[in-house]
Amino acid sequence: MQSQEKIQVNQLTKVFFKNKERVMALKDINFSIKNGEFVCILGPSGCGKTTLLRILAGLEKSSSGDHRIHASRTNHPLQSMVFQEQGVIPWMTVQENVSLGLRMRHVPKNHIKERTKTYLQKVGLTPYADLYPKELSGGMKQRVSIARAFANDPEILLMDEPFAALDEQNKFILQEELLSIWEETKKTVIFITHSIDEAILLSDRIFLMSAQPGTIKDEVKVDLPRPRQMTQVRSDPKMADVFLKIWNHLQTEVQESRIKSER
Repeated sequence: MQSQEKIQVNQLTKVFFKNKERVMALKDINFSIKNGEFVCILGPSGCGKTTLLRILAGLEKSSSGDHRIHASRTNHPLQSMVFQEQGVIPWMTVQENVSLGLRMRHVPKNHIKERTKTYLQKVGLTPYADLYPKELSGGMKQRVSIARAFANDPEILLMDEPFAALDEQNKFILQEELLSIWEETKKTVIFITHSIDEAILLSDRIFLMSAQPGTIKDEVKVDLPRPRQMTQVRSDPKMADVFLKIWNHLQTEVQESRIKSER
């Protein structure tokens, strides 16, 4: 039976040493995320959001504490990560980029072809399958990254501000495409963002992080029926209250961060 809790993080702390000085990036991070949940993480710049994601992705090691991703299948990757920068490989075509994870796992060719075709269709890239990244816009490159992550069928998806560099129109389009795919797959997602609107639109819960050293200071549940659109987020009075709560949190943490830096 699949575990109800997909991700567990216990007393996770990360310390860096910079110019022989000890810098605590994360302190006593604790949370659990259920299977199929979409969770956004918000916090001031430098609070350790990306470091936390990199630890969950296995790209960094924690200094103390632990985390666990409950695997339901032995022949699938634990996680796929989508970065803020377009993580596409320039010498591969769109189709080759999307199928990369599957090919690295030596999945049967017919399965690779089927999943690649499916996710190219889902992100609207079928007509561009044979193009190279240099021939694509920034939004299209992020579509490639998202399609590759879902096609690889990981246990969880980790997304580090994937839409931050896009213009507003492309951002809205990709947010809707991401939600559409997530509704179908019900992947467990942790999504870092600086946008309050984006967090409310996408997530079931929002974790609010403190200024450095980063810790989970509060949690907000987004009680808005799905499917959602940005017009709902911006017109619903309850969501306006949620927005204000998060805004006040961020303002307080930014102010505290400035006070600490001036000491």
